[in-house]
Amino acid sequence: MNPDPAVAVHETHIGIVFLVGDRAYKMKKAVHNDFLDFRTPDRRRAACRREIELNRRLAPDVYLGISEVLRPTEPWGQPVAHAGPSEPLVVMRRMPDDRRLATLVTSGAPVQDELRALARIMARFHAGAVRGTPVAADATRDAVAARWAGNVAELVAVPAIDPDVVAAVGRLSTRFLDGRAPLFAARIEQDRIVDGHGDLTAADVFCLDDGPRALDCLEFDDRLRHVDGLDDVAFLAMDLERLGRPDLATAFLDAYVEFSGDPAPVALRHHYVAYRATVRAKVACLRHGQGDAAAAAEADQHAALALRHLERGAVRLALVGGLPGTGKTTLGGALADRFGAVLLSSDRVRKELAGIDPAGPAGAPFREGLYSEQHTAQTYAELLRRAGMLLARGESVVLDASWTAARDRAGAADLARRTSSDLVALRCHVAGETANRRIATRGATGSDATAAVAGAMSTAMDRWPQARPIPTGGRLTDALDAAAAHWRDAAGRAGRDVHLTGRSG
Repeated sequence: MNPDPAVAVHETHIGIVFLVGDRAYKMKKAVHNDFLDFRTPDRRRAACRREIELNRRLAPDVYLGISEVLRPTEPWGQPVAHAGPSEPLVVMRRMPDDRRLATLVTSGAPVQDELRALARIMARFHAGAVRGTPVAADATRDAVAARWAGNVAELVAVPAIDPDVVAAVGRLSTRFLDGRAPLFAARIEQDRIVDGHGDLTAADVFCLDDGPRALDCLEFDDRLRHVDGLDDVAFLAMDLERLGRPDLATAFLDAYVEFSGDPAPVALRHHYVAYRATVRAKVACLRHGQGDAAAAAEADQHAALALRHLERGAVRLALVGGLPGTGKTTLGGALADRFGAVLLSSDRVRKELAGIDPAGPAGAPFREGLYSEQHTAQTYAELLRRAGMLLARGESVVLDASWTAARDRAGAADLARRTSSDLVALRCHVAGETANRRIATRGATGSDATAAVAGAMSTAMDRWPQARPIPTGGRLTDALDAAAAHWRDAAGRAGRDVHLTGRSG
């Protein structure tokens, strides 16, 4: 005899859900670990009340109330000897499983409109969410670092996860946090820290005809729910990518940023996606410890996803240098566009400091006039000052300048170290006749260099063995691809260097 299809039971690492007809009943397990304590019925009952209260913020029509599983009694009405106390259950309206977001995404159903609607709902929810000093205290740079450390420690204990991946996740997450104190302070100043959902996954979002419902928020620890709004929605973005749809993840985050007016740098998006992947890896580790052998592979998958985003979100300081006519300005602009970095140009900064129109002419012989050593030193100092402010706030920066002097490059390397940013050094080069032809035929630009100046610069240029040579005599796409490959590799190199030297910034 087949069981009634309307009845089902699902188990998680902290609870059991009974599906009966049009109702769902959730029971808490009597578990105790480093982030919750459900060992007594009273604790479980309090958690049920809190779950209803919190989840009604986003789904008031789904969370109906609390019921009790009563103790069994003898025929004459007395409780059965040794029977435990009644057990609380959260009573919910049962959601149609075929409308679960994870199911829809996996089946390839179109969900773009539903995700955009959910992004609007989350932006509105965050706009009205509880804020304040106690909430913000749980999302400082140090608080986020402590949560990272705890999650990574859980991963270390699981043999099935690649230890090199776990070590890299720990190093790169620490490196990002070390250099970004002003970014996290700014997020607090901008009032971006909220009492959010805390556990927004595709399995707990249902796309109904009258709009999506986000269920099952994190209720057992308020501190873990006190998060940056971007962190809150990054959980779902991470889950969509895990399900094989990074395009939907990007579209969802883009929509949330649009509706919330969030000015966050791209690096912070990657960082929070990585953090949420690490959280899910930790949860998989807990399930593995409870006997779920398959959970080890899930933990490994999430750890690898976290590493990918930490590498993409690592903050870079790129020096795109070379002599006049080698195409460094063109390449620098294209590189900044590809990776969403901020472009700063020495030609523009030099004239801004002098109060001159950046597009206007100010030509002079080598090391004379506006190009004297004093003006040049001021220009590079200002470039690095502006870059430092941006790097500390999570913005990668491309610096377009000749970088012919070793002292200027040393200053940039020191800035990268102080801000825990990855240094990307690129030296553009091309045949002399090509460079001279470009100088002679270029239109109105910020550069005033002549072929004679370029020749003098070539003679005076210090060796730059640390830079990756980029040939720029062919197609721009080829030069850009070579530069982009070096950009991508920088996070991995920096992670290894941190490991070898014992430094995190």
